[in-house]
Amino acid sequence: MAIGDLTLISRDKYLNDLIVRMGNGMVKVVTGARRCGKTFLLFELFEKPLRAQGVDDDHIIEIALDDLMYARYRDPLSLYDYVKSRIVNRSEPYYVLLDEVQYAISDKELRSDEPPQLYGVLNGLLRMRNVDVYVTGGNSKMLSTDVMTQFRGRGDEIRVSVAGVGEGRAGESVAAPHR
Repeated sequence: MAIGDLTLISRDKYLNDLIVRMGNGMVKVVTGARRCGKTFLLFELFEKPLRAQGVDDDHIIEIALDDLMYARYRDPLSLYDYVKSRIVNRSEPYYVLLDEVQYAISDKELRSDEPPQLYGVLNGLLRMRNVDVYVTGGNSKMLSTDVMTQFRGRGDEIRVSVAGVGEGRAGESVAAPHR
């Protein structure tokens, strides 16, 4: 589907990668180049199978940390408190979708040898057995490296690439987000 000069295609491979990892007890870390569709994959495409499975809106916790509306959650402890406040039933599954998580990591933390507080938040959410966590970030190199080190077997990386020519021809058109 073309919208102006923009053509949107579905990313079935990456969507399936997310779906098969649902409930695996790990933080799903979506990495990739800028503007490759990480946010669209997580907030638009991935929500459809959740809703098709009957997941209620209040069980999908979406936070775009690059949006000024969510700026107060760039503080990791505020983010944790907010997410925990939304999880009201410990026997039902909740899906936490965090976009641009690098906004919750301070410059001081980036220069430190200690892991950022955000990683403690993510690991804390993992300890809640009914919570499934998905994150994207603009600093994909950092996130990709940290999946292997800081999450020590608790992180699962999905690398998204820029759509190739073949993918564009064979891809299924999808509607543009109304945001």
